[in-house]
Amino acid sequence: MKIIVLTPVRLLADGLAACLSTRPEMVVLAAVNDLATLRDALSTTCAQVVLIDVTQGIDLFEVRAIAAKWSDVALVALGLNEQRQEVIRCGRAGFAGYVARHASIDALCQALSDIVAGRLACPPDISGGLLRALFRRDPRPDEPDLDPALTRRESEVLQLVGRGLSNKEIGCELSLSVPTVKHHVHHILEKLHLSRRTQAMRRVRDAPWIAPAPSQVNQK
Repeated sequence: MKIIVLTPVRLLADGLAACLSTRPEMVVLAAVNDLATLRDALSTTCAQVVLIDVTQGIDLFEVRAIAAKWSDVALVALGLNEQRQEVIRCGRAGFAGYVARHASIDALCQALSDIVAGRLACPPDISGGLLRALFRRDPRPDEPDLDPALTRRESEVLQLVGRGLSNKEIGCELSLSVPTVKHHVHHILEKLHLSRRTQAMRRVRDAPWIAPAPSQVNQK
């Protein structure tokens, strides 16, 4: 199993590399500290698994883009807070599996082997929540429909709303008038079934793929 480790914590990277390298079936190809360097490593190696430290915060939108480009590589969330909504968020971002914060090295290695084999082990309450999230017909407010059918321009505006930009700043960024931006924001809130701008900001943070980068949005 050929592995890349991503973590901004050098001590953790070195420790994981040392521990995993003692397993005859595992080879650590590289240890990187950010997603940009991970892209470079994936372009120059034949990695099968990327172990991504999520304890320090991670750009889920960028993770999703990497998962789409390197679909044959299993992305594994390391140190995940094992709660149903966190597991769902990681799954939607493109992670193939996760390793909980309390896991031992032996549990980590077993999880990696399971994930490469296409298996995912998780507590019953988590697996039950995953099934409910997949099949629920009337999503709860904290688990909304993540495909609101936004236009290309609405997706661009929502992405900037998620970054905390004001209507004036969004207008400057996209060369739009403030009234036009307000019009787009109004329609975005309607489509997302939200009443306030702050809710839209939180939605983008929780599910960044609903506001993809302009190059990834289909012309509508």
